[in-house]
Amino acid sequence: MIVFVHGVPETAALWDKVRAHLDAESVALSLPGFGTPRPDGFGATKDEYVDWLLAELDGIDGPIDLVGHDWGAALTYRVATAHGERLHSWVTDNLNGIRPDYEWHDFARIWQTSGEGEQFWADTLALPLEEQAAIFEVVGVPHDDALTLAGWADETMSGCVLDLYRSAVPNNFATWNEPFRPTSAPGLVLLATEDPFGDVDGTREVAAALGARVEVLGSFGHWWAFQAPAEAAAALTAFYASID
Repeated sequence: MIVFVHGVPETAALWDKVRAHLDAESVALSLPGFGTPRPDGFGATKDEYVDWLLAELDGIDGPIDLVGHDWGAALTYRVATAHGERLHSWVTDNLNGIRPDYEWHDFARIWQTSGEGEQFWADTLALPLEEQAAIFEVVGVPHDDALTLAGWADETMSGCVLDLYRSAVPNNFATWNEPFRPTSAPGLVLLATEDPFGDVDGTREVAAALGARVEVLGSFGHWWAFQAPAEAAAALTAFYASID
């Protein structure tokens, strides 16, 4: 079973186009608070999301091929390195954020700052949908997809985004410092070379340490699942065929 995990600020519907190009059975999970209710008492920290993901995987029959994007990639990395026996394989996109010297991007720094993060989301959610969508179009998201992406954000999601990023200071490696060694399950990194939040060399470095293959998707950006669903599905299909 292929299990897809999205990132920020997204929902499971991010994967609809990629899944439509796959013949294999798959499911896309929505992080708590992202297009779904935030459970009572859920702190939305990175470790709580890992625990949630592990519990979700426990309820899925068959070998699991885990695929993660953005924060979903970080969660996939954590499961693959700390709980690799749970997986048949794993796939992520850019992994530069796992490096010990990683410094968060500008948006993350705003969200990690008390008061500034809350104001950012209040201002953003107050914008007309077209203006919110324009933010995503600047980094290559097609117009209709940008409208969809912008429409997912709400107060519940923004609160979870703030808590998630604030649980990852100074970076994910600080507490997820599993040794960089080959994982027990085979891995693949899909490298979108025009991702403004990525780092081609840093991602290749981490992938090599984990024993993962790298597949360059080409000149696509952070939201390659919108931009290049057929190419991504083809890369996944070829990877699964090579490990079965």
